[in-house]
Amino acid sequence: MASIDIGATKWRRVEVGRVIRLEGGSLAAIVEIIDHKRVLVDGPSSDPKLATPRGIAHLSHALLTSIVIPKLPRGSRTPTVKKAWEAAGVDAKWAETNWAKKQLIQERRASLTDFDRFKVMRLKKQRRFEERKALAKIKTSA
Repeated sequence: MASIDIGATKWRRVEVGRVIRLEGGSLAAIVEIIDHKRVLVDGPSSDPKLATPRGIAHLSHALLTSIVIPKLPRGSRTPTVKKAWEAAGVDAKWAETNWAKKQLIQERRASLTDFDRFKVMRLKKQRRFEERKALAKIKTSA
């Protein structure tokens, strides 16, 4: 007979301690599950752009991240959540994710002036020229 490996799924679950990203780009930890559509969240991030006041969030307006605060008690108050947030290093873990990196790039691009966009365009053209020159050199030698 064939052996069957049965294990836990890799899906992200709605659980107390799971860090979520809300629509505005802020982060929050699930503190309590109200029902199948709403959760109580608290986001005591040290970064003011990521901080979220304690309140109810609809799961349809949130994205589950892979970051989990371990052993966060259900219904924890803000000071408890803040201690657990800092102990788990959520801000540092978030900064390493691709979401955060993409968000930073989008913010940088949005803040560019017209002259900055022109300089970026010139650098892209220069890079493309060098790449094509190298490719042509490889083709001629082959």
